[in-house]
Amino acid sequence: MTQPAADAPEASATTPETTDAGAPPPGTPAEGSSATGPSTPSIPPGQLTATPGGRAANPLRDPADRRLPRVPEPCALVIFGVTGDLSRKKLIPAIYDLANRDLLPPGFVVLGFARRDWGDGEFEEVAREWAKNGARTQWREDAWERLSENIKFVAGSFDDDDAFDHLHATLKELHDEHGILGNAAFYLSIPPTLFPMVLNQIERTKMADTTTDGGWRRVVVEKPFGHDVESSKELNRLVDNVFSPENVFRIDHYLGKETVQNLLALRFANQLFEPIWNAHYVDSVQITMAEDVGIGTRAGFYDKTGTARDVIQNHLLQLLALAAMEEPVSFTADAIRTEKLKVLHATKPPADMEHDAIRGQYEQGWLAGLRVPGYLQEKDIPETSTTETYAAIKLGIHTRRWAGVPFYVRAGKRLPRRVTEIAVLFKKAPHLPFANTDTEALGRNQLVIKVQPDEGMTLKFGSKVPGSAMEVRDVAMDFLYGEAFTESSPEAYERLILDVLVGDSTLFPNADEVEASWVVIDALEEFWEGKQPFKYRAGEWGPRAADEMLEREGRNWRRP
Repeated sequence: MTQPAADAPEASATTPETTDAGAPPPGTPAEGSSATGPSTPSIPPGQLTATPGGRAANPLRDPADRRLPRVPEPCALVIFGVTGDLSRKKLIPAIYDLANRDLLPPGFVVLGFARRDWGDGEFEEVAREWAKNGARTQWREDAWERLSENIKFVAGSFDDDDAFDHLHATLKELHDEHGILGNAAFYLSIPPTLFPMVLNQIERTKMADTTTDGGWRRVVVEKPFGHDVESSKELNRLVDNVFSPENVFRIDHYLGKETVQNLLALRFANQLFEPIWNAHYVDSVQITMAEDVGIGTRAGFYDKTGTARDVIQNHLLQLLALAAMEEPVSFTADAIRTEKLKVLHATKPPADMEHDAIRGQYEQGWLAGLRVPGYLQEKDIPETSTTETYAAIKLGIHTRRWAGVPFYVRAGKRLPRRVTEIAVLFKKAPHLPFANTDTEALGRNQLVIKVQPDEGMTLKFGSKVPGSAMEVRDVAMDFLYGEAFTESSPEAYERLILDVLVGDSTLFPNADEVEASWVVIDALEEFWEGKQPFKYRAGEWGPRAADEMLEREGRNWRRP
């Protein structure tokens, strides 16, 4: 927990009865004091906000007060497609972890919606198994019992008007029974093709309308948000018509990872890096997202999407924007989005698409000692498919800071290991007073931000080898979150779900960012249309053409 500020009032030796959010009820004196005695020091006025009704808001929900974690107001989280893999592996475990960390109010309700003939009790049993199997924090029966009392289920299909009418009626009942005060977030854990149908049902039933029940209504939309720039604009118009733009949360779970957020702290809280974070000192930047798995059960989705649309358009272009953005005027959602959007607008696809935009498709090979099938042998994949499972692209950012610095972005499946990282490679020193034999083992200075699975950073630089001769070679200094901090990093969905419930949109791309990213990807997809991808064996780092892309310029891919 964050320590109180130096000028913050000291906590009372005894704790009065608390409200749902953990704050003392207004006007409640501390135990042992009289109502007419000296008053307990109050929160400084600068740390208080006001509600629309004019009264002071709970200071524990004020972003300016860092003494305790943020706690949402009583609310409901409605999960459409709650029986899918995302809910089973990520959402339900994350909700349990939040409850286990006391970051959810007592008046919090999970309301599942799916085509299953379940009642509340049956859904609670299934959710318990999911939470227990996927929880990051230690399992506590008492924590689950408190949460399970507020787990509800509504059965129905997305084209069933009666089911959505029942869902609306259930939300109205929760207003009084659980005191959610009209606050609800709708999580679309469903295929993108179903977004319009569900959004139209929400609009028809007026579940997004706050004029009747009050409170707030928000929607969470998973990626990919559209399949090109035109479809993303159409979907933006639809979702903004049902919910106001500030209540739309386009989730990108990579932005919830601790290392990604720490990238901003690394750059802007330290004088060490920012002066050299530009074209004068940086030779190139490599952003890698490697997966050692195949497509699994996602054949229907993946063959229509491919690697560029699946992960480069969202995850990797967001990492690029964070790595290349200018310093924001403040750490607010609007200020950070403004700087990221400038980078995305300035990002251009390669001029020589033939050599600098490489697609690949994995063939049968060996991975971790096992023989794995090629993409065309995967279940439900057409034998004539030209969908890429690997993409390596050279991008340029046309700004003064990054003019002439290539950003190499690559992503692929069935690669040797699972890793995501941002590697900043610096230029070589302009003058080396050493013989060539002294520096044969010396490479470029590198700063590597490791996003997953080993969250942390590595700084590589040259150092003299002990001995009588002058020999310089690379050494590394490592920082790992698991070793530097006693508290483990929360899972990305924990942070993002909590941000949705408290209304913090800092880590969520807005419509303009999504559309700007699609402009880059659309140019690549247009060039790739009708062309065969290069082949690479499962267990290799992609096709040979991707290596040649860098070798022509005297560079090489970093081996994670």
